[in-house]
Amino acid sequence: MNHITEIRTVGVPVRDQDRALAFYTETLGFEVQLDVPLPQFGGRWLVVAPAGSAASVALVPESEGNPAGVDTGIRMGSPDAKAAHQHFLDAGVDTDELLEWPGTPPMFSLRDPDGNRLYISQV
Repeated sequence: MNHITEIRTVGVPVRDQDRALAFYTETLGFEVQLDVPLPQFGGRWLVVAPAGSAASVALVPESEGNPAGVDTGIRMGSPDAKAAHQHFLDAGVDTDELLEWPGTPPMFSLRDPDGNRLYISQV
């Protein structure tokens, strides 16, 4: 029997959940899936995702053992990576160069306001 059937949510440590929420929803275009207060942990359970995505991102308060400003390893898809790249540059997002290698889809990385690195490639 396979006890694990999917990857649902990846946690990304952030210093300010409200600032992160604004970036992920207003800049990246994600939707809020869950926003529940967790006063015992000094924050809330805050989950965002692209519309229709089966996977999501939990914006968790950073802690001593889980600091913000990391390479998340999260790879996201875009139907047009070149247009997305230009969009994020124009929006003032900390965005790296567009990589276009023969035989691979165009891709680039960017960072959220806490310096967490995310990757976007063309699907």
